[in-house]
Amino acid sequence: MKRNIFLYLFLFAALWIVYQYVHNKKFYESQQKIMTKLEVKHQTAIDSIGVLQERLEEATYFGLRTNSNAYEYYENDTIDINFVTQQVTDGIIGKNTSSGNDFIPYEGDERPFQVNQVHLLNHRWIIADFSDGNTWGELLIEYFINDDNSIDYRVVESLLYP
Repeated sequence: MKRNIFLYLFLFAALWIVYQYVHNKKFYESQQKIMTKLEVKHQTAIDSIGVLQERLEEATYFGLRTNSNAYEYYENDTIDINFVTQQVTDGIIGKNTSSGNDFIPYEGDERPFQVNQVHLLNHRWIIADFSDGNTWGELLIEYFINDDNSIDYRVVESLLYP
């Protein structure tokens, strides 16, 4: 009887070991599949980040802070770029009144045109977006900073989208 108990215990232990081996092998394989999928997703995310960084560099290529020549222009004159950006933006958007904006050469249909957004391209050029709520357009403005830190503007070109 004692021998049968040991035999049954041995068989039970062997079956338990086989069961654990099969179960853990399947678990390991499923974890490997999950890891492979995550590695693919990770690589895809890294590639996407690289593409987005390239797009960001292309999109900000024309910008006062990213244009090294314009940046050096202001460094040589010891003028703070943040000051210039704020003053120029305020100078253009500050011209928005209830009757329109002096820089915009068009009359609005229902409401006057107002400048919505200003982007400094470099140390000399600005592009501005304007609208009256229904019609949109853009301005190309040239600006100059005088010795007394006043700013002169000149509209070079304007465009009204149909």
